[in-house]
Amino acid sequence: MGNEAIALGALRAGVSVVTGYPGTPSTEILETLVREIQKPGDRPPAPYVEWSVNEKAALELAAGAACSGARALVTMKQVGLNVASDPLMSLNYIGVLGGLVVVVADDPGPVSSQTEQDTRHFGKYAKLAVFDPASPEEAYTMIADAFAYSETYGRPVILRPTTRICHSYASVTLLPDLPRTSPAGFAKAGGRWVIFPSLAYRNHITIEADLVKLAEDFSAYPGNRLTATAPSTIKGIAAGGVSFAYAQEALEDLSGEYKLLKVGTVPFPESLGRTFLQGLREVLVLEELDPVIEQELIALCGRYHLPVRIRGKGSGDMPHAGEYTVSQITERLRAFLREPGGEEERSPAPEYPPDIPALPPRPPVLCAGCPHRGSFLAVKEAVRVRGGKAVFSGDIGCYTLGNALPLDMVDTCLCMGAGITMAQGINRVEPETLTIAFIGDSTFFHTGLPGLINAVYNQANLVVAILDNGTTAMTGNQAHPGLGRTATGKATKKISIPALVSALEVTALVRANPFDLTTATAAVTQVLDTPGVRVILFEGPCIMVHKGASPYGIIPEQCTGCMGCIKKLGCPAISRVSVATESASQVKAVIDPVLCTGCGLCRYLCTGNAIQKEAAS
Repeated sequence: MGNEAIALGALRAGVSVVTGYPGTPSTEILETLVREIQKPGDRPPAPYVEWSVNEKAALELAAGAACSGARALVTMKQVGLNVASDPLMSLNYIGVLGGLVVVVADDPGPVSSQTEQDTRHFGKYAKLAVFDPASPEEAYTMIADAFAYSETYGRPVILRPTTRICHSYASVTLLPDLPRTSPAGFAKAGGRWVIFPSLAYRNHITIEADLVKLAEDFSAYPGNRLTATAPSTIKGIAAGGVSFAYAQEALEDLSGEYKLLKVGTVPFPESLGRTFLQGLREVLVLEELDPVIEQELIALCGRYHLPVRIRGKGSGDMPHAGEYTVSQITERLRAFLREPGGEEERSPAPEYPPDIPALPPRPPVLCAGCPHRGSFLAVKEAVRVRGGKAVFSGDIGCYTLGNALPLDMVDTCLCMGAGITMAQGINRVEPETLTIAFIGDSTFFHTGLPGLINAVYNQANLVVAILDNGTTAMTGNQAHPGLGRTATGKATKKISIPALVSALEVTALVRANPFDLTTATAAVTQVLDTPGVRVILFEGPCIMVHKGASPYGIIPEQCTGCMGCIKKLGCPAISRVSVATESASQVKAVIDPVLCTGCGLCRYLCTGNAIQKEAAS
């Protein structure tokens, strides 16, 4: 896997400290490092590895290591860079002594993210070098190059794999480890590490000069290269990231004369770009997300008065949003490379038998047995009985899926930790509205705690529901401070959420079992009309970590067909089935014993007492 290749490449490069926060598509990088360092056998000293409480903390820890001469690696996804942007912007101004590589996995699509932001733009904005691998094989070698450039220029650099680089597979030849040197240790260096305005001014001048040098260096870097089927062609293709791999695959089946420019870095390799543009009349640019390469080529044409038409997102030839595919790029290249005055033959569209139905939509849902379903139901029922307007602010995690019917319990979702603070803002505008914020245990440690502190300090009026399922579930069950173990499985101090909340002296704190719907609803009811900051701590294990009990079943004779278990619960283990009787067929509910985890929530909603353990088949 591409993420595994990045991890192995970092080990080959002699990384000493690795930090990060889990976020798809980057998560497996750090997990691979943990797996590798725990393998038996003789090997170089293992790096220190941790899941940090959030991306900002991860980067700041790695910065301390890099300022002490070590090679340090930080992993995150693109929205995690938003959290880490404050230290990263400043760190470029003071620099590093060792090598610091920040792996930021972008997510075109987006497949599992809030945004489609392009980290190459952040690199330009922050005046940082960005390495953009086009394959798992290149990611393996490129991370060592990134460390080398970081040390040469004394600045952090970004490695920017995208989802299909992170999660695609390839055969990678593992190379011998690079020579290693012990970190020199922290040297005070006369205030070099203290970012006063005068230092920032002087270093800004150096940064700008280094960017010019980098652009020239990158023109000779193997990650940027120029090939041509005919030196005198008038057509050019420029591509970066996985789009370059797609273009290579597409061009194997296409004829025509062209120059092909691969761009794998920011800053843009200007000298190589000028060589590419010489003699061309038009260029098609292939890159996912933003037109970074496209804009650089347009700027080159303007700067050097080159009569080349640059086609891509700006011209409408390529889409701005979503992932590209090989077939999509093949189609665009086929049209682009056709001979003047002629039309390239197009491959006929595949024909499917007319009797094959279209695939049904499959929206994501909470797992069968998920404790969050019970938490949402308890709050929903308590609020229904109370009456009045209520707004439910969600957060980032599995529980974001609570927005879907039939639960319909997430009205807002902005970013990690924002549910608690957005609820405060809504209540300031509508004081009579009941505002309830949902947040998970890992997210609470990530950025939820400052929001809760803000609420207590500023005397807000809201309910905070902390959904503690004992893991970082959405990204694959990684450790967090509330579990009593580190990323490597070592036992450590377990940070108590109830103790943290109690220390803030909230108005009320109640704890509830989300699988016991009756007592959980009563717990919610207890705090709804108490003024101030009230916290409900729902404690129920994630079904992916703690497997469920024996399944429930439905006694057909006792099922009334009301479908309350389906209409209110939305559990994927429960469906409808037509049951034949003497007079007619009747629709009843049925539980799939393979999917059912035995959580028992559905029995609270059954008016006919038809859901029983004994009925499971």
